[in-house]
Amino acid sequence: MSEPCSTAVVLGASVAGLLAAGVLSDFYSEVTVVERDELSDQPVTRRGVPQGVMPHIPAARGMRIMDELFPGFLDELVVAGTRVWNDGDLSRLCITFNGHQFQRADTIPDPQRLAMYFVHRPFLEWSLRRRVTALPNVKFLDGHDAVRMTSTARCDRLTGVVVARRDSGAETTLSADLVVDATGRGSRTPALLEELGFPRPREDELTVHVTYAGLPVQLPRGTLRELIAFAAPQPSRPRGYAMFAGQDDTYMLAVQTVAGHAAPSDHASLLNCLSELAPPHVLAAARCAQPLADVAQYRFRSNRWRRYDKLASMPDGLIVIGDALCNFNPLYGQGMSVAAIEALVLRDCLSQGRAGLQWRFFGRSAKEIGVAWRAAVSSDLALPQIPGKRPTSVRLTNAYLDRVLAAAEVEPALIQQFLLSLNMIEPPSRLLRPSMVARVIKASRRRTRVSDA
Repeated sequence: MSEPCSTAVVLGASVAGLLAAGVLSDFYSEVTVVERDELSDQPVTRRGVPQGVMPHIPAARGMRIMDELFPGFLDELVVAGTRVWNDGDLSRLCITFNGHQFQRADTIPDPQRLAMYFVHRPFLEWSLRRRVTALPNVKFLDGHDAVRMTSTARCDRLTGVVVARRDSGAETTLSADLVVDATGRGSRTPALLEELGFPRPREDELTVHVTYAGLPVQLPRGTLRELIAFAAPQPSRPRGYAMFAGQDDTYMLAVQTVAGHAAPSDHASLLNCLSELAPPHVLAAARCAQPLADVAQYRFRSNRWRRYDKLASMPDGLIVIGDALCNFNPLYGQGMSVAAIEALVLRDCLSQGRAGLQWRFFGRSAKEIGVAWRAAVSSDLALPQIPGKRPTSVRLTNAYLDRVLAAAEVEPALIQQFLLSLNMIEPPSRLLRPSMVARVIKASRRRTRVSDA
């Protein structure tokens, strides 16, 4: 499908950049991935991905897309030790949202619709990079920064990128028919556009001031049945925790605070904070776990969506993807899956030709991003500690969602539907179907009878 002598440059070798490079390899004869970090041949946390040491569960939709783009990828992860929840057994999940712990003594009605893969972020990224590295027309240029973009004399089309070695500052110009910015939240594309005489994109933002404190740990086999133990921050307690399984018997353990509240800075204070958040058996498991690193902190300031889809003009030959386009509160696990969805959008747009590529990409991506954005922002605004306007639609949505979460204490079908939404397989609006509303009402009555007994 590639055209003769057509070239593409991807800035950033994180998940978004790797997925973009995989897509571009089918349409361009040469693809160069530029990464500021020195890339290791081992699955280690990179400086450019400080959140890599924190718990991650890639949403199921994102994992399915990765397997679509790289056939056999999920099977490779499982062979390498990734654990999978695909039998619907709720005893393997210890999940609390808004103070409501999901029912744990049953199975969801249709387990085949939902498979969750438990793999730590550094291992997932390394596994993807191996697949991309194997593509014959993709090469990596690590240890380099993108300095500026080059363009035609009229600045109406990008012609490439100037990159500089991080160790010496020596510059090289990479020619490109397409430049894809996947450099994450710190993307310099708005400033580079301004240098070329174009406006910066509008930014939609909700400030949350989230801090994570966490570390990887090793558990003795059989210590913890659950693959996930998790409690989200709630209005009465702006703290939460997560303990997620990964390859073999390793877990990622973290405490999360919101609205600028202080987070633990060492192992002892993390366990002390966990004692206020986790069930006794999870706390016991955390206490007997062997730390594999020191406690690290990761700070996240705000949900932010750069609205390239709203710009009136920009040079041709530019795509922005992943966190460089939109990033979300990590609590909801949307980032990698949204990047995967954007990679599919890019593939579909390229398959229809390159005329008007970026406008089609940004427009279609905005529709997909909008669903995840509204879900994340509404959930954040359920916490009174988060400043922001709460229109009637948000208040009604959060009030109903609290009823759903309360009903999930006793109703596996509602747990399934909530998890399908959380994993981006179905939109949150599916929770409003008459059959789901009826289940919420019925479960609420059942909870009332139990509490009155």
